[in-house]
Amino acid sequence: MKKIKLDVRRTVTLSLLVSVALMLSYVESLIPPFIAIPGVKIGLANSVTVFALYLLNIRSAVIISVLRVSLASLLFGSPVTFVYSIVGAALSILVMALLRRADFFSAIGVSALGGVAHNLGQVAVAALIMENAGLLYYFSLLIVAGVVAGAAIGVISALLVSKIEPIIKKL
Repeated sequence: MKKIKLDVRRTVTLSLLVSVALMLSYVESLIPPFIAIPGVKIGLANSVTVFALYLLNIRSAVIISVLRVSLASLLFGSPVTFVYSIVGAALSILVMALLRRADFFSAIGVSALGGVAHNLGQVAVAALIMENAGLLYYFSLLIVAGVVAGAAIGVISALLVSKIEPIIKKL
């Protein structure tokens, strides 16, 4: 009976976090670009992934990220946005999981490097789809954007973890 109770708790927790991430994706889709570099976003929904990476586990963070990207693409994206997003998310979660496991960087550093990895994945997809390796030069601009946005998301995630972790430990 205890195993079933834990599975239900885990499923409900993941469902709630996917829902929050999906809502943040939608909210971010409504925000007009604040910088003149195409494709640059804050990545609000990634705060949920970083949160899960620190408070749950890598597997949960991957599940949340994949479900969020899939659902967001279905609801307010397209097949093309799905390809860009899933490759960026996969590379980002891989980098963040490795850095988290190494336990060398804070959540801010992990998130910042995850943001850079996400941008690298998306630029690589664009270069492949458009058959133009010259697009990889665009990555130099996206490094700065990835670090800044990723660090901001890392700060948000670190604050969430510090406030919610004591509550979870009491459960």
